[in-house]
Amino acid sequence: MTQVPEPEAPEEIDLERPNAARIYDWFLGGTANWAIDREFGERAVQTFPMIKTIAKASREFLGRGVRYLAEQGVDQFLDLGSGVPTVGNVHEIATAVNPGARCVYVDNEPVAVAHSQILLEREGVAYRHAVLQGDLRHPSEIWNQATDTGVLDPKRPIGLIVVGVLYFLGRDEPAVEIIRKYLSMLPSGSYFLSSHLTNDGVQTPDRALRAQIHQQYQRSSTPFHYRSRAEFSEFFAGLELVEPGIGWVPDWRPELGESRAGARMAGNPSFSGSLCGLGRKP
Repeated sequence: MTQVPEPEAPEEIDLERPNAARIYDWFLGGTANWAIDREFGERAVQTFPMIKTIAKASREFLGRGVRYLAEQGVDQFLDLGSGVPTVGNVHEIATAVNPGARCVYVDNEPVAVAHSQILLEREGVAYRHAVLQGDLRHPSEIWNQATDTGVLDPKRPIGLIVVGVLYFLGRDEPAVEIIRKYLSMLPSGSYFLSSHLTNDGVQTPDRALRAQIHQQYQRSSTPFHYRSRAEFSEFFAGLELVEPGIGWVPDWRPELGESRAGARMAGNPSFSGSLCGLGRKP
């Protein structure tokens, strides 16, 4: 049997340990991952078979959130921790509603950035979209770089997207302050779309399996951290929450788009283990 060769890796890439962005790409069926990421993903699936479905439900939420914002007239987006490009990228969803939509992607993973650049160049939309390599922990630096691209107009409402990434900020890091700094730079009428893993209120008999997954990630290059519903709600302080407020990912406006993964959790949305919300800056 012929072995498929690994894709060429950017010089900065760490192939000593699996990486969350590349693992997530594998969960979604992507190809921007390496053997070490696939091995991690396969072990995770063996431990917790529904983990791929949960990852897909999160991606579906992102799509519904972007679609909602585009329908409200928001036509520019700043996607922090955007990850490896896959089906349903922000600019694709937004452009389907508003052909003039713009987006700046930001990620600290070299593979995610390299693949995003290739995607945008191939689609010929680089003048309306950009990708930056950077760490969202540095709001002023990221904001300046994003606005310097000329893609975003800082005087008009922007959709700030931080979906599936805040849980990679350690509990000892000033996560709430970081997001508040971004929000302080956004103009009035902007939105903040986010999600977060939690074990608060999750009704499931498989807590031991989830604990094993958590431990596996702690040994990767990108460990994650749970936050409670109250802690996640702090990120939205001062914002006008869009209905249905803070809730489970599968429950967030399912009428906005098909959610095959979310539908599998319809009887128990807390199974997703992921809270989400959308807030508008007055």
